[in-house]
Order: sequence, then C-alpha cells, then structure tokens
Amino acid sequence: MKKDKTPTACHLLLAACLFLVNTGAAENGHRLWLRADTSAQATVITSHIGATAVIAANELRKQWQGSPVILSVKNTLSIKDYGNEGFIINENSQKEISITAGSEAGLLYGAYHLLRLQAIGAAIGTLNISEAPKYKIRLLNHWDNLDGTIERGYAGYSIWKWDELPQTISPRYKEYARANASIGINGTVLNNVNATPQVLTSEMLQKVKIIAEVLRPYNIKVYLSINFSSPMALGGLNTADPLDKDVRQWWKNKVKEIYQLIPDFGGFLVKANSEGLPGPQDFGRTHLDGANMLAEALAPHKGIVMWRAFVYHPTDTDRAKQAYQEFTPFDGKFLPNVLIQVKNGPIDFQPREPFSPLFGAMQQTPVMSEFQITQEYLGFSNHLAYLGTMYKECLDSDTYAHGEGSSVAKATDGSLFGHKISAIAGVANIGEDTNWCGHHLAQANWYAFGRLAWNHTLSAESISREWIRQTFTDNEEFITPVAEMMMQSREAVVNYMMPMGLHHLFAWGHHYGPEPWCEVEGARPDWLPSYYHKADHTGIGFNRSSTGSNAVAQYFSPLREEFNHIQSCDERYLLWFHHVAWDYRMKSGRTLWDELCYHYDKGVQSVRKFQKIWDSMEPYIDAERFAHVQARLRIQARDAVWWKDACLLYFQIFSMRHIPYELERPVHDLDDLKKIKLNMTHHN
Repeated sequence: MKKDKTPTACHLLLAACLFLVNTGAAENGHRLWLRADTSAQATVITSHIGATAVIAANELRKQWQGSPVILSVKNTLSIKDYGNEGFIINENSQKEISITAGSEAGLLYGAYHLLRLQAIGAAIGTLNISEAPKYKIRLLNHWDNLDGTIERGYAGYSIWKWDELPQTISPRYKEYARANASIGINGTVLNNVNATPQVLTSEMLQKVKIIAEVLRPYNIKVYLSINFSSPMALGGLNTADPLDKDVRQWWKNKVKEIYQLIPDFGGFLVKANSEGLPGPQDFGRTHLDGANMLAEALAPHKGIVMWRAFVYHPTDTDRAKQAYQEFTPFDGKFLPNVLIQVKNGPIDFQPREPFSPLFGAMQQTPVMSEFQITQEYLGFSNHLAYLGTMYKECLDSDTYAHGEGSSVAKATDGSLFGHKISAIAGVANIGEDTNWCGHHLAQANWYAFGRLAWNHTLSAESISREWIRQTFTDNEEFITPVAEMMMQSREAVVNYMMPMGLHHLFAWGHHYGPEPWCEVEGARPDWLPSYYHKADHTGIGFNRSSTGSNAVAQYFSPLREEFNHIQSCDERYLLWFHHVAWDYRMKSGRTLWDELCYHYDKGVQSVRKFQKIWDSMEPYIDAERFAHVQARLRIQARDAVWWKDACLLYFQIFSMRHIPYELERPVHDLDDLKKIKLNMTHHN
C-alpha cells in the first residue's frame, strides 16, 4: 500500500482532527459576516430607551452610511399584521428612513436588515420594505455538555464556560448574541439533548440566569434540554412517572424556580426513551403523558415543550417507520404548548433522506423541523458542504397533506394547519475556535439556517451570495465562482459518500469515514450499515415499497405511489425505497451498478473542481482564510477518494461487475481500507 495515496489510521486521524488557525490577524474569521466598517456616525432618532432599542440605534450609528434613521414602536393596525418581531422600513420625501415595528425586537431586526442591504449593495433607491418572520420561534440547539465538550462539535469546546460562571462572563456571549440577532435567531437551547439532570440544579440555574441576561437585549430566549429522570436524581423521588402526583409537583416547583430567576425562560427540549435516555415509557406511560406533564408545569409561565420524535428501539419493523408509528396516534391530544421536534428525515441527519412523513401527517399538533448545522454525517468541519440547499430541499418538499402545494415549510410554519405556535431548530456548529465553526465556509450554514428560519422562501443561492459578499468581498470575480462551488458542494458530498438513496454506511464508533462492511458482535441490526444497504448478489437497497416494509404508506398520495414504483421513484431516493437489481436500467441508460460508479466518481471530480476554483481565488482575499480553506479542500479531496474506493470495492464483491473503464481507477486495496480504525469517541 503506497504511503502517499493510502489513508493510514494516523493520516485519517490527523484529517479528522480540526486544527485551529489563530494568529491574531484581523482576517481570522472571528467577525463572521458582521465585518462592516464601524466608524460611521449616522443620525439615529429613537424615543425608546429599552436595551434592545439602544442596541438597534447603536448598530446603525456605527455602521449606517446613509440618511437619518428614525426608530419607532407603534402598536397600530399597520404593524399588527407583522407580529411582535416584524418591521416596516420606509423612506420619505426628505430622504429620512423610518423603521417602524410593534416592539423593540422588530426595531432590532429592522436595523440589521437595513445594514444587510447596505453590506450587499442593495440599499439604494426609495426604501419600502415590510418583513415578518415565517416562524415564531427560531432556535439553535447546542449539543454542548456541562464539562465543555460538544457532542458532534467540530469547532473545539463549548463557548459556554460553566466553570467560570457566574463570576466571569465571556465576551463571546455578547458576540454570539449579536451574530444570531443579525440573522433573526431568537432562541437557544444551551445544553445537549443527551442531558444530565445536573443542569437543573440551583447552582447551574444561577449560571443560566447570567447567560440569559446577556442574550435578552438581543431578543434571544434561553431554553434547556432536560433529563426525564431529574425528579429522581435531584428530588430524591423513587420514580419519574409522569402521572405520579409528587413527580408532577416536583416539575411545577422546578419550573417556578426557573422563572423566578429567568422571567422570559423559553421552555424545555426533551429527548426521552431514545438511545438509552430515560422517558415516560420506562414507567409504562407514553410520550403524550410525558410531554403533557411538562407542558402543564410550563403553561402558566408561557413556556413550551419541544418533544423530540427521534425515537427508536429494538423492533422487527423498519426503523424509518418508528417515529410516525409512535407519534401519529397522539395527534391532537398534546397540550397547546407542546411541539413535536422532527428531524428533516426519517432516520438520522443522513447526507440525503426523503423528508420525514411526520411533516403533514400530524395536523392537529405543531410540528417543528430539526436540521443539523453541524456536519455530523457530512465530513465534520473538514468538508465543504453548504447546507442551504439541504434545508431548502426539505422545506420545499410537497407533503400533499392538503393537496398539491402543502410543503414541509407550510406544514411547520403554522400556515397550513392554522397553528398559533411555530418553530424551527438547527443543531449548532458553534465552538470556541476563533472562526466559530472550524471551517470558514461552514459559517455559511449557521447564516443560511437563520435566514431561512426568518424567511423560508429565500433561495439557497441568494443566501450564499449575500453571505459571501458580507464575509469576504464584494468582487463578483470572487462571489460568482465561490457561490457556484457552494451550491454544488452538498451534492458532491452525497455523491462520494452515499448517492442514490444509500444511507448509514459510516464506520463503527464515528460518523466520519466509510465502513459499509461493518459487523460488530452483539450490535443491534439497525446500528450496522448492512441493515440499510442490504447489498447482495441480486442488487442493493432497502425495500420500503408495498412489497417490503411499506414505509411508503406513511406518505400522502400521489407521493406514496411515486415512491412505491421503481420506475417513478425519484432516483435520488431510489435505494432508500427499493432493493434494485445491479443491471436495472436507469434513466441515464446505464445499469444501476454503472450509475453508482458514475455518482461516486462525480463526487470526487467535483471536489477537485472546488480545489481549482478556490486556488484561483487567491488574489481576492486574505492569505489566512485562503490557506485555511485550501488545506481543508485537500483533506476533502483525499477523503472523497477514500469514500469512493471503500464503497465501490466493497459493493463490487456483490455486483461482480467491473468499474466502467472510462472512470478513475481505485487507488486503495479493500483489505487495507478495512484495517483503518480511527480513534474517535462515539456519541449517539
């Protein structure tokens, strides 16, 4: 095995380690997309002196280069339709600009919107703008642990310094708040969904209170993930049964304690009876019992419960069907302040999944989307994968719940089913690295999530372009090719990892590299790749059609029929829904095997194209960020070949067909690839 081409365990471990570039230079990425000159002395008039209005005014004074701005809060009919956070921007005949809103939060978002228009060169002509967020609650979920580690965190340790609080308050808290407010995010879950009961101790709540105070002026509420067994761990009770009166009282007392410290506390995020975490089913109860108990405690304080639908347990049925089966029977029975938080796909943040059938199926209960911003299954922060395209792919998917036009976005923003409460969540990719996200271009995923949470009708491309212009340069010679590269990047990752509906081919112990052959003694079948790819000498893919697990029945017509028939199934999801013969003729005219080979090769060639594009961008940006991204693309190019060779050489055992000769040859031996073991901690 040649040293320069084979990813040894040492090499791959180095690739998986995320290095920190921190020279103290001005262009280290720390300023994110908020890089405007702050030497302006704009005239800003406001009659409101609340902390949030003060921030809005100060941001404009320092950055706005145009006419005087008047900020005003008006609870009038003209504002009513824009909710508590919407705004109207007008320019009068005297060239004065007014930002009018129904609250100080609306003024803040209006100010950031005006500054964004200036930053992207669009703040010209007579202004006549009205905006309101599509989702009422727009959240980041931090998978941060109390010891400072982050589950699936690829940008260093947590920014929350629990051991220093409440005495020492990191300046990054305010920077974090400002960045989020600038893109409309109004809530943050501070801790991991794999929660420890200790987060609800009185000592910890004093620390949470400090963070809440820093974030509050930026209109950001704090939320906490809770452990369902907390009454036992903290309260000395012998049960956490949600129907037990002492348990219910314990939660009411704890919630009251929280709101005495944090009057605007948002509520709880709950992962229960999933991957070993405790939940109501441990006591013979249901998700409904658990969620409603917590909702009852939170309701007097206007708090919400976000109950995750990411649940699976040993079963003979298809894992992809379980969330639907467990939650749809309870539709309409949850209390009004309960939302069901659903991952974008039915399995687990795979590079590509069809949308979860729970979107549209639960019509009497608010359902919220959960996306990953952190790249757990997309090469960590070593790989470029702009996720604006992934978010849009899901949000724009038609559920057909109320006929054509019933998109996932409309099914979750309250408009399709008339829900008063709506929310969307993204698992944060933020850490203590100087550039926040580990990869300079990964900042775009944080930005894109916020922009789409505010307005899901925006295009992924327009968001990428405005992010590039604000973050790097306004030179079109840079913006156009880099935007094109970003728009193609997630598809490239899908191609060299798991094209055509393949999923869960990752190595045991981490979600970074390929191991489609993985077998672990004693492991549950649904923990192993073979459960999902089902490769054999007849073909490959999971049969979820009516002749298989019948997962297609969980979708509305005509989608269920389209997915059910191999000829009409979207080829992006073909192997998700069907076990397909190696010689099946694809729409391209190629056999399935050849098409699979072409997809893997295309993924590799795409990354090499990205390298060429990025190298040609060197004249347009600073040396530090250029070198950082260039180094990451080198890692990605090597990893793409690793993925291609591992998957094709393994599946070739079953297909017994040659890789088309016009495509690049494998450079690794399968036996050598099977020996690679990365020493990485596994978290579920």
